[in-house]
Amino acid sequence: MAKTQLGARVDEDVAELAKKRAADLGLSIGDYLARLVQDDASGLRARAVEAAARFLAEHRAVFDEAEDAQQPSRGAHAA
Repeated sequence: MAKTQLGARVDEDVAELAKKRAADLGLSIGDYLARLVQDDASGLRARAVEAAARFLAEHRAVFDEAEDAQQPSRGAHAA
């Protein structure tokens, strides 16, 4: 398939994050961006976010309990 060059300006921190993420996945920046656009256009990203939100809502009590267990007891003082 023929490739077209695009140009975009992004904040430096976004550019560095994109480069790192692409490298982590073993992809070029172009291939990484193409994957993001394809996932977005196909609705894959939206479905993944919705699934994560449902999971968190369904298991909120477990997460809350774990978080509460990590909090120091009220009134506890270090010696």
